Amino acid sequence: MSSDNQLPTQAEIAEKTREAIRNHRTLFLIQGIIMIILGLVAVAIPQVATIGVELVVGWLFVIGGIVRLVATFQSRGAPGFWWSVLTAILAIVVGVILLANPVAGVLTLTMVLIAMFVIEGIFQIIAGFEYRKAEAGSWFWLILSGVVDLVLAVLIIAGWPGTAAWAIGLLVGINLLFAGIALTMTAIAAKSMPD
Repeated sequence: MSSDNQLPTQAEIAEKTREAIRNHRTLFLIQGIIMIILGLVAVAIPQVATIGVELVVGWLFVIGGIVRLVATFQSRGAPGFWWSVLTAILAIVVGVILLANPVAGVLTLTMVLIAMFVIEGIFQIIAGFEYRKAEAGSWFWLILSGVVDLVLAVLIIAGWPGTAAWAIGLLVGINLLFAGIALTMTAIAAKSMPD
């Protein structure tokens, strides 16, 4: 172990990260399952989600952001802590904005979602690379989730403005579903992580 005057070694950082993931795998699993359920609901009824888009999506972001923030603070030693905090806060802020201004147009909301997907995608990819350094088997799923977020942003822009009418509920559902799968795979992989 390194002394107080030396920086920790890569091996020490990796071990601390693995330990934090193992210790908090139940929180990752709960957060992942909640996000998968919310994602499946939004994918199953995208028209309804789009019709009541400001409220539905606003609440999805607030709930998902709060769950992510609580889980992140419960597992402070996990890799990507600050990226997860920023992503959770971003989701909550976007949700509150949507709930505070329910008469906002679908086109405005679509632009907000594009920004959200781009930022969250970048944060997920960065977190995935941090997990990879810690030899966490779920790093691939985090990077895949980030790539999916970036692809969703491109798809919305490519079909603009026609995609705004139906795509919002579906795309938010896909986003939540992949983020939930990434967290669930992190929890599952924690069981077989090296000591």
